[in-house]
Amino acid sequence: MQKIELYDTTLRDGAQSEDVSFSVEDKMRITEKLDDFGIHYIEGGWPGANPRDAEFFRKAKKLKLSYARLAAFGSTYHASNKVNDDPNIKALLAAKTPVVTIVGKTWDFHVREALRVSLQTNLELIYNTIAYLKKRVPQVFFDAEHFFDGYKANQEYALKALEAAVSGGTDCLVLCDSNGGTLPHEVERIIAELKTVRANGRSPLHQIPFGIHAHNDSECAVANSIIAVKNGATQVQGTINGLGERCGNANLISVIPNLKIKLKYDCITNDNLKKNKDVSRFVTEISNLRHFKRQPYVGDSAFAHKGGIHVSAIQRHPETYEHIRPDLVGNYQRVLVSDLGGRSNIIRKIKDFKLKVDPDSPKVAQIVKELKDLENQGFQFEGAEASFELLIKKTFGLHRKFFDLVGFRLIVEKRREGEDPLSEATIMVKVAGKMEHTAATGHGPVNALDNALRKALEKFYPQLRHVKLLDYKVRVLTAGAGTAAKVRVLIESGDEAHKWGTVGVSENIIEASYQALVDSIEYKLLRG
Repeated sequence: MQKIELYDTTLRDGAQSEDVSFSVEDKMRITEKLDDFGIHYIEGGWPGANPRDAEFFRKAKKLKLSYARLAAFGSTYHASNKVNDDPNIKALLAAKTPVVTIVGKTWDFHVREALRVSLQTNLELIYNTIAYLKKRVPQVFFDAEHFFDGYKANQEYALKALEAAVSGGTDCLVLCDSNGGTLPHEVERIIAELKTVRANGRSPLHQIPFGIHAHNDSECAVANSIIAVKNGATQVQGTINGLGERCGNANLISVIPNLKIKLKYDCITNDNLKKNKDVSRFVTEISNLRHFKRQPYVGDSAFAHKGGIHVSAIQRHPETYEHIRPDLVGNYQRVLVSDLGGRSNIIRKIKDFKLKVDPDSPKVAQIVKELKDLENQGFQFEGAEASFELLIKKTFGLHRKFFDLVGFRLIVEKRREGEDPLSEATIMVKVAGKMEHTAATGHGPVNALDNALRKALEKFYPQLRHVKLLDYKVRVLTAGAGTAAKVRVLIESGDEAHKWGTVGVSENIIEASYQALVDSIEYKLLRG
C-alpha cells in the first residue's frame, strides 16, 4: 500500500480565511489536535510575516509532538538582499523547525508583474534559497506557486523553476494550483506530461517526489488532490474543513477518507480516521464559525435520513443509502423522525476520559438525551471537552460541588472619554459551610469575575492559584435578535501541565461566561 504524507496548512492558509483569526493559544491547541490526529506535517505559519506567528514558533518549541513535524513557511529571499542577510530567511532559521517550506514563482507572468525581476533572477532566487536552507534544515519543501497556470502559459520556464528547486536540494516539489482554477482533467494531463519529463532521465526532476497544493476556487480542490495522488503525488497539502483565502484550500477532512477508505492509500490509521469528525468540529469551534451540516463525511446531515423510502431501506441495509459506514469517520447514522444515534459517541468519550463507569448503563441514554437538549439550547462541546466530561461525571454521580454561589455583582465604570472602562466584580460564595465575600478588578467584566471567584476560593483550594484563563471567545447564536441574542462563550484555561476548554450559553453574556468559568474551576478541582 502506497504511503501518502499529509501536510496541514490550517494555521497559515486557513488563518487567511475571511472571518477567521487564530490567537497563539488557538494555534497551539490546533497543533496538538492535529498531532493526535496523525497529520505528518503541520505548517505553523510564516515567522517573518507577523509577530503572532513569530511568538507561536517560540512557544511551539516546548510542544511535545508525538507524530507530526512542524514546518515554517516563507518565500524566496528578496532580490535586493543576499540570501544570508535576508530577514525572511533569518526568521525561518530562528523558528528552528525540522521542516521549512519555501514558496517560489513558477509562472513567468508572476515573475515579471509581481516580483518584477528577470526570469533568470527568479531561478537564482529559488536555487540559492533552497540550497542555503538545505544546509541548515533537515527537510526543505518547495511550493511551486501557480505551477499549473505557469505550465499552461510557458511550459519550458515552469519546468526550469522546478529544476532550480531540485538542484538546490529540495526534498519535495509541491505543485500548487494557487488560483484554484485548474480542472481535474488538466491536472491529470499536466502531471502525466511532467511524469514523462521525469522518466526520461535527462532532467533532475526524476529524482524528487512531488506533492499537490490545491485551492478551491472552482470547487475542484479535493478532486484535484485525489487526481494528483492517483498520478503519483506522495504529499497532499490542505486545511481542516477547507479553510483558506478566497474559496479555501483542499479540505483534508474529505481528502483523508477518500484516500484511506476509497482508494486504500496508507495515509492515516483506522483509529485516527475515527477522529475525523471530532477534529473537524474542534477546528470549527476554535475558528468561531458555524458547523456546516452538509459537509461530506462529518456533517450532522452526512448520514441523516428523512425520506420514508430511505429510512425503510437503511434500517434493513445501511449501504442502500450510505456510501461508507459513518463510524469509520467518527460520525453516526441519524433517522430524523426519531433522531436516533449518538450513544456510540458517548461510549467512546467515556473511554477517552478513562472514566470507570459501565458503558452499558441506562445513564448513557440519559446523557444522549441531555446532550441533545443542551445542543438545542446552543451548547457545543467540541473545544469544550472539560464541560462534557463534567456532564458525564454528574450523570454517573462522580461529581461533587465544591462551592455554592450566593450571588455576584459586576460594575463597569467609564469615568471620562478616551480612558478604558474600569471593571469590578463582587461575589459571595459558600464553601464548606463558610461564607466568603470578595471583590476584584480586571481587564473587562469577565476577567474581573474570574479574579473575584478565584480569590474567594483560593484559600480553600490553593491549587487554583496555578490556573490561568488563556483564551475567551463569544459566538452569537440567534442571528437577527440583536442585543437580545443568545450567545455561546468558550473559555480555555490551563495550569503548568494541562489545558482545557469549557462552555456556557445564555442570552446574558455574563451568565454564559460564569457557566464556563465555574466548569473550568470544577474541572481543575476534580483533577486534583
